[in-house]
Amino acid sequence: MKNTPSESIFSTLLLTIKQAFAVNKNPLPWLKAFSAGICAGLPVLIGFLLGSLEYGLIAGLGGLTYLYVFNIPYAFRAKKLFFALIGLSIVMGLGTLVAPYPFVSAFVVALIGAIGTFLFGALRITGPAAIFFVLAFLMGTGMPIDPTLAPLRAGLVFLGGAFSWVIGMIGWFNNPHGPEKVAVKKVYAELADFIESVGTEGFDNCKEKIGTSLKSVDELLLSGYIPWQVSETFKRLVLLKEEANNVFLYVLENDGKLEEKLPNEIGATLRSISSNIDKNEQEIIPSLEIPDNKLAHLYVMVNEASMLLIEPLSNIQREISISKPSLRVVLGGAFDKNSIVFLNTIRYGIVLFVAAIIAQSFDFDRSYWVTLSCAAVLSGATIMGTFHRAIQRSLGTIIGILIATAVLYFQPDGYVIAIAIFLLTFLTELAIVLNYGIAALFITPNALLLAESTTKIHDISYFASARVFDVLVGCAIGLIGTLIMNRKSAASLVPHTMAKTIRSQQQFLLTLFSKESSLIKPEHSRELSKMQTNLTNLKIVYTTALGEIPRDKARLDLLFPAIHSIEQLGYLLDTSAKYKDRPILSDSDLSQMLLVFETMAKSAEQELKFSKRSIPEISGFNKIQTEVERLQDSLHASGLKVEEGVQV
Repeated sequence: MKNTPSESIFSTLLLTIKQAFAVNKNPLPWLKAFSAGICAGLPVLIGFLLGSLEYGLIAGLGGLTYLYVFNIPYAFRAKKLFFALIGLSIVMGLGTLVAPYPFVSAFVVALIGAIGTFLFGALRITGPAAIFFVLAFLMGTGMPIDPTLAPLRAGLVFLGGAFSWVIGMIGWFNNPHGPEKVAVKKVYAELADFIESVGTEGFDNCKEKIGTSLKSVDELLLSGYIPWQVSETFKRLVLLKEEANNVFLYVLENDGKLEEKLPNEIGATLRSISSNIDKNEQEIIPSLEIPDNKLAHLYVMVNEASMLLIEPLSNIQREISISKPSLRVVLGGAFDKNSIVFLNTIRYGIVLFVAAIIAQSFDFDRSYWVTLSCAAVLSGATIMGTFHRAIQRSLGTIIGILIATAVLYFQPDGYVIAIAIFLLTFLTELAIVLNYGIAALFITPNALLLAESTTKIHDISYFASARVFDVLVGCAIGLIGTLIMNRKSAASLVPHTMAKTIRSQQQFLLTLFSKESSLIKPEHSRELSKMQTNLTNLKIVYTTALGEIPRDKARLDLLFPAIHSIEQLGYLLDTSAKYKDRPILSDSDLSQMLLVFETMAKSAEQELKFSKRSIPEISGFNKIQTEVERLQDSLHASGLKVEEGVQV
């Protein structure tokens, strides 16, 4: 029996709610949660003990700095947390300064949200992005109006943030390269899985998994690189990563030539390397006996990886080569009318501005709750994510407000408030890895305690109903704004972004294998930076398109093999830049290769089927040739129309 339209809508709504509150199976970050609670609660307690609970609560906002702590290298973490605490201090001061001017404060909060969204997106920084900067600014506008207090309030937030910076960096003293070790350790464990999967049905899955991990560890080590201070441990980890990459590429290069199943001892040795990476004293890993067959080179590389782990670096005559794209290049790549990061930035800023204007125009009791709820909803990565955030924020906040109301009803003293803020922050950090809706149960009462603890609330029922209404209005504005501005923007950008990425790969391939390659360093080239930027944009655009409403799922599924192949080709080209003995292709071969790429780019952009073309051989780099062949097949299969005059 066919469902009626109303039944279909109801079932879709139920499914959306169910998805919004699905619990992720992630390990609970107990230490991070405890540290976050300390960073938020201790400044409040100190302020109370010194006779100024209000100052303690403002300093507690600086504790939000700790929420930007993630498992990233300490060199990068130090910079990230420093800029977070500086940003929180500045926006608190700005909020205090512009509080008397509603229109100006609406413009400034939109600007803060847009800048935060752009920087976190363009620089691919993990974390809660702009939301806590928006929160700190709005708290500043919601405090008693007195612009002369801007330096004091900003300074208090700075002190709380500085304390969070110290707590966030404390692990550096006993394990300065802990995050890097964890990442390289994971790579070797997955490399062992990959080796053991050769000749089995799980080979493709393991290949994709180790390829993703190698790319991730590349980015992580890059973020932790300090050119003027390269420690021996960091250098060893980089060399271990490069050797893992060599093993992976060798197996890919010889796929089909190797035995159906590789010897178990190779995987066992790689697992031994993995288990020893984060130990203070490494165990001796016995060298593999090199066989007299086609696997000899693979055994040599695995032995070299073992040696890199235990030998003094003075005995290893290898240097590391790391290149970072300039900040100007990275930000410039995202500052483009076709960049999804740029489009999301514009959307975030405009919708946040509208929410702030509406909140102030209708004279809400605490207008910043409308804007803050809108900002939280806009944090959803896709339209479906925005729906989920709206549902999570609404239901979670209603229950959270009841919790806050119960606490504030008893007019608690400073000790109780400090303990409550500690517990709520602790529970928020535990819950956020499971589900945002569960975390909202604790986020809302925590924010209310920070904002309202010094306010004498006499009408508890009015207070609770007003906050619920504010949150629902803010969620509705965020959801409507997203639907109006971002319904199908990503889906329409996918073909263009695919073509743009393929053409940038074409340009980088020319840099790698032409006569001019000896005159420049491809790993430092503008072509490489352009390719990497386009690959990032493609991934974001496709992920965003999957969450749009409505979406053409069949078409997007059809494009996935081609997008995956483009990502794999980008990884292979990037890796090839590290090899010095690259062949030089003849002019005729280069012309044929450029024709192949341009045909594929045209096919992707216009969604045309096309006749496959022959691909010149690249001696020693057959894996690139193979991946280009796969990309041709994928694009040919995904073409929706037949190019006029071209045989299919």
